[in-house]
Amino acid sequence: MKTIQGPSLHLAQFAADTAPFNSLPAIAGWAASLGFKALQIPAWDTRLFDVGQAAHSQNYCDAMTAMLASHGLVISELTTHIFGQLVAVHPAYDTLCDSFAPPGLQGRPEARTAWAIEQIKLAAMASKRLGLQDMGTFSGSFAWPYLFPFPQRPPGLIEAAFDELARRWLPILDVCEQQGVNLCYEIHPSEDLHDGISFEMFHERVGRHRRCKMLFDPSHFVLQQLNYLDFIDIYKEHIRMFHVKDAEFNPSGRQGIYGGYQSWENRAGRFRSLGDGQVDFKSIFSKLAQYDYTGWATLEWECCLKDQIAGAREGLAFINAHIIPVTGKIFDDFAGAPVSEQQIHQMLGIELQ
Repeated sequence: MKTIQGPSLHLAQFAADTAPFNSLPAIAGWAASLGFKALQIPAWDTRLFDVGQAAHSQNYCDAMTAMLASHGLVISELTTHIFGQLVAVHPAYDTLCDSFAPPGLQGRPEARTAWAIEQIKLAAMASKRLGLQDMGTFSGSFAWPYLFPFPQRPPGLIEAAFDELARRWLPILDVCEQQGVNLCYEIHPSEDLHDGISFEMFHERVGRHRRCKMLFDPSHFVLQQLNYLDFIDIYKEHIRMFHVKDAEFNPSGRQGIYGGYQSWENRAGRFRSLGDGQVDFKSIFSKLAQYDYTGWATLEWECCLKDQIAGAREGLAFINAHIIPVTGKIFDDFAGAPVSEQQIHQMLGIELQ
């Protein structure tokens, strides 16, 4: 067994236009002062990272690595969620998703998608230069508006959506293979890959691609009432990234999973800072240790109530308290005794042939 690495900090929810969150050196100093060991960098945030330069310049990557090392930090992974969202956009979300793309691509869905695909390929190249093995993303979605439809879904609708999703992602996965990088899809409501079955549907269509992996975030399983411990048992071989994020689900006689169109603080299901929600992290960390999860435990702060700085500080301590330093011994080794093959047969009442 191997001890999980961590804590790492996902920077997407912390990056801002004000110090110390407006540049990578500044945010690195702040994170290091709290005690984080690694940073998970959103490849789309140009305040922190230039994905094109990182893809093509080893000097840029080496300078970044050295700067982080001066703070006692490393990069755990790059994430490409915003780019991934643009790979597959249902027309209902065109206007909302346009803000993720450069102004010149807004209102041009095909050009926007082509740009996003190229950005993910660049991020895979950058990951290799940075010595990283895993990269996070979203799948995007064609079928999400038809999750609970009326009138009923026509035959072939979901199949066509997943066929096209696989067609768009397969060349990206092939680039990831060339770069030696696993592409880890966050299993997430609003994405077409939102549970185990939808991942399986996609996985089959990309030919069980060896680089098609998962980012596991239990908070999203709480919100859709999916058993996240069973999920680990079933998909342990696919899980390569782990967002440590808490959530709670408090249904009432007035609302349930769908949330009644309410704001985050008024939904039955809502994200909480670590330790304030309902996720059984003791069991999660135990299972990941048991199954030799080799990656990082990364704090992703999202909370409808608590301040993000407090969430980061408390989350760091929470993860440190849950990482299991795995043992290299069997607890009753002290009582063991050497036994020969002949003695084993004698113990079983079997004659040695």
